[in-house]
Amino acid sequence: MRADRLVNIMILLQNRGKMTAKELSNELEVSVRTILRDMDALTNAGFPIISERGKGGGWLLLDNFRSKLSGLTIDDMKSLFLIPSGELLEDLGLNNQTLDTRQKLLASIPAIFREEAQAIWERIHIDTGTWKQSKEKAYALKTVQQAVWDNKKLKIYYEQADGEQKERLIEPLGLVAKGNKWYLVALRDGELRNYRVSRIYHAKIENENFKRPPNFNLVAYWEQSKVEFIKKLPKYDVQVEIHPEIMKRIQFTGKFVKVIKSENPNKNKWIPATLSFNDQQEAVEFILGFANKIKVVSPTDIIDKVVSLAISVIDFYKE
Repeated sequence: MRADRLVNIMILLQNRGKMTAKELSNELEVSVRTILRDMDALTNAGFPIISERGKGGGWLLLDNFRSKLSGLTIDDMKSLFLIPSGELLEDLGLNNQTLDTRQKLLASIPAIFREEAQAIWERIHIDTGTWKQSKEKAYALKTVQQAVWDNKKLKIYYEQADGEQKERLIEPLGLVAKGNKWYLVALRDGELRNYRVSRIYHAKIENENFKRPPNFNLVAYWEQSKVEFIKKLPKYDVQVEIHPEIMKRIQFTGKFVKVIKSENPNKNKWIPATLSFNDQQEAVEFILGFANKIKVVSPTDIIDKVVSLAISVIDFYKE
């Protein structure tokens, strides 16, 4: 709706200062021509918006004007109370308040929103932990966080997935919490990289500052990074028939296998399905673990490997 867009233009100019018509059009996902019409509408309505021409120009609000518009809807207000779990805030050193931050926020919002905000606070809690205490120890997190805040280059000593240890000089751009794990997004030799913070066994902040890349958006980068990571994951699919009594167990153990397709039971009442694993060895071990409750249909070469592994287990215990 145009009214919403006009309000959003005012909020963007208030928060960011000068913006070009192109920047506004990209942010609000409309054409530059639409933005120019909106600016005419706002100036004709008496809002103190001026346009600076030439290189480095753009639209801006007069210095002595500050809108009281917040643009917050009731859903926006609710979302402010869905803060991360205490353990993530504690990792960042932000959970040592004597008074819950939401108490302060509640006192500052308009009364018409207060009841709804209080309700969402009382009804939803976000816990990023696991049922078993398997939280990674991120010993370098405080140092990494300080480098991110201060825009300082950081020297890290990092253990790769294969166990090899490397020394790296990086430019830390931001921290991302994925579940209960922390990841550092940084520039190394001009390229964006992701580092699991728990694998940084030592970090040292350098005296040298660095310049953040223009228009870098941490959230947008991370979402795209996840997509690319998933595309690169190894995949090994197996067509099987599953005994109905273990089907629920397989669907529940999604950490080890993914059921990407299942069909109606066949004449023997077994369920044809396609299971996806990271590699063949993982598939062999998983299938063998269910003994005579999973039958491999294809690829047929995996059948010999399951049988071979089963024989080796029998021989091992016969000794």
